[in-house]
Amino acid sequence: MLGQALIEQERSTLNEQLAQQSALNRTRWAIEQFGDQIVLSTSFGVQSAVMLHLVTQVKPDIPVVFIDTGYLFPETYRFAEALTERLGLNLKVYQPLMTAARQEALFGKRWEQGREGLEAYGLMNKVEPMNRALSDLKAEAWISGLRRTQASTRQELNIIERQNKTLKIHPIIDWNNRDIHRYLTAHDLPYHPLWEEGYVSIGDWHSTTKLGEGMTEEETRGLKRECGLHELSGQADWQI
Repeated sequence: MLGQALIEQERSTLNEQLAQQSALNRTRWAIEQFGDQIVLSTSFGVQSAVMLHLVTQVKPDIPVVFIDTGYLFPETYRFAEALTERLGLNLKVYQPLMTAARQEALFGKRWEQGREGLEAYGLMNKVEPMNRALSDLKAEAWISGLRRTQASTRQELNIIERQNKTLKIHPIIDWNNRDIHRYLTAHDLPYHPLWEEGYVSIGDWHSTTKLGEGMTEEETRGLKRECGLHELSGQADWQI
């Protein structure tokens, strides 16, 4: 175990070394370093079965943090239940401190209030619950399924990144959609059910659209692709 401080000190070298490793070996490395102080996050999105399967093959009891904003598609909730049962996930569901109904009564539909409204929405519904999860679970590291091909905001990400007090590990950061498909097929894992209806990136129902002609995956998630959970700078008081 190198520990968080030493990993931070050697992060550049470690990124170079891990770039030559498989996603499975990167996952094994992360879990060897952090043991019970590491968590996996999931949105139960289009391709989430990949990371859920990959990581739990190494550590079956890893806490799997699922942020339930209260605005997810019905299909997402059913997909979450099915994968949790099939993979035996140690699921930890976190929700905003304020219900969706109360938020709308007090603030209106923040996702219709431009970039500022979306940022406020993301902080309350996603960032704060994730911070709470990391604190409750005493996590020093967080495994995420981010990939560079998903968005322009992710193209420079490394396998290991620091996000304020937490180290982020991205085992499949360099995978493309073909790699994802091959893994799902090899392990008989499902895509999210809305994949068949033309959705390529799935979040809250009010901010997700089907892939239209000439659109990129990034554009199907509306005005602001990053909700704050995966931004490496910015609201330091909110992010761990």
